[in-house]
Amino acid sequence: MTADQVTALFTRKDGTFLFARWGRPIVPVVFGVEDETLPVIKGAIEAVVVLAGHKMDEVDTELGANLMVFFCSEWDEIGEVPHLERLIPELADLLVRLKGAGANQYRVFRFDETGAIQAAFVFVRMDAHLQAVSAETLALSQAVQVILLWSDAAFLENSPLLVGPQGQVMLKPEIADVVRAGYDPVLPAVARDASFGLRLSARMVRPS
Repeated sequence: MTADQVTALFTRKDGTFLFARWGRPIVPVVFGVEDETLPVIKGAIEAVVVLAGHKMDEVDTELGANLMVFFCSEWDEIGEVPHLERLIPELADLLVRLKGAGANQYRVFRFDETGAIQAAFVFVRMDAHLQAVSAETLALSQAVQVILLWSDAAFLENSPLLVGPQGQVMLKPEIADVVRAGYDPVLPAVARDASFGLRLSARMVRPS
């Protein structure tokens, strides 16, 4: 990828640039799936975290879990989750917007005092389109979209995934490179200047 293409992945529709990565170990919890699907989702999250060189943990000292993934068949089900509005005060208005837009997924991020990702809430409505997608594909797609604060337009036209030669679903090599570079300890956890895209691009060297 060129530096401009990397920069575009973190440039929002309004033209602002914002890069952020997790500033603490990720502690996931998943709601609304069958028991046999749970390992698939958590396995995808772990795979992306390992790729990034980041860490997972058993508990977050502030929230218990800091990556909450909710699957539902209708958006109204999310509004019925006990106490969720305490974590997401704008939840009611958000659900109205999602229903109005016919959306099937959405992510809400929370940040610490430095601007690094502190928590994320992933909402997935299993409409006809997503029901036709394999659990592995859906899980990996959500995992990669929550490992960094991508632009709201980053994957509208192009998926971050591809089908490998053996039929396995995997991250596109260039997206995997961005994830690795984004967690380079030399780089800051947060950046708001588009020139940061050049620094990311310079570190996108695949391990031999």
